[in-house]
Amino acid sequence: MYRSGFVTVVGRPNVGKSTLLNHIIGEKISIISDKPQTTRNKIQLVYTEEEFQIVFLDTPGIQMPKNKLGEYMLKVSRGTLDEVDIITFMVDESMETGKLDSFIIGELKDVKTPIILVINKTDKLTKDEVDKLIYKYREMDMFEDIIPISALNGENIDRYIDSLEKLLPQGPKYFPEDMITDQPERLIISEIIREKALENLEEEVPHGIFVEIEKIEKRKEKDLIDVHGVIYCERDSHKGIVIGKGGRMLKRIGKNAREDIEKLLGSQVNLQLWVKVDKNWREKEARVRRFGYK
Repeated sequence: MYRSGFVTVVGRPNVGKSTLLNHIIGEKISIISDKPQTTRNKIQLVYTEEEFQIVFLDTPGIQMPKNKLGEYMLKVSRGTLDEVDIITFMVDESMETGKLDSFIIGELKDVKTPIILVINKTDKLTKDEVDKLIYKYREMDMFEDIIPISALNGENIDRYIDSLEKLLPQGPKYFPEDMITDQPERLIISEIIREKALENLEEEVPHGIFVEIEKIEKRKEKDLIDVHGVIYCERDSHKGIVIGKGGRMLKRIGKNAREDIEKLLGSQVNLQLWVKVDKNWREKEARVRRFGYK
């Protein structure tokens, strides 16, 4: 009997959701950053074994919206709770439950879908501290299983997969076994570039960045792919920061991104980046929709 199902991973921003999924899939699909609002789309990642298939939905972190983009992201995260077979709720090693974790727990209390709690970053805790956290969450009587993990080093990931497998319903193989994502190459490349911007830029700039890929074209008779992308930001002052003195920041972002894009495409890449201003695009519903958040 083949088992398959859809699993959403929810939790507050930067708790380690994308790190967990990238570790499971073994490829860099979801971008990783220590800044909020890293994941903006509902990205499907596919994990296939001989007897089962899990389709993970990596959603934006549940958070209070501050603009049209934030409203979209919250809607995406909430919407997946009713669409899936299993919910994974991820928290970190914090001994106290913060306001946002409490808010998410409140959202999950009315959901009938089975929930697995994953406590991430437990490599930072003693065994006694881990046991205390497990006991605290077990008292809530909400979770089918509670699993302490370290997404960064892979600790207990196998146990997490085993727990998911037991809860999967009987079902078909939704995707071919060699497929790991339903996302187009163009989107993955744009996300890689945005990740490198998040890593390198000042705190106030990254949230207003969107990357649009205008061209992906293989050169004839040459192992080289031309990739042209535009980095949009919200203010003229931000454009200067993204470009940097003498173009150094843009070159750094491009160099870091090119290395990951070459791994993704399995070819040498000529990456050309431009920077444009689209003032306050996150506040404009039409712009948010145009950039694919709909």
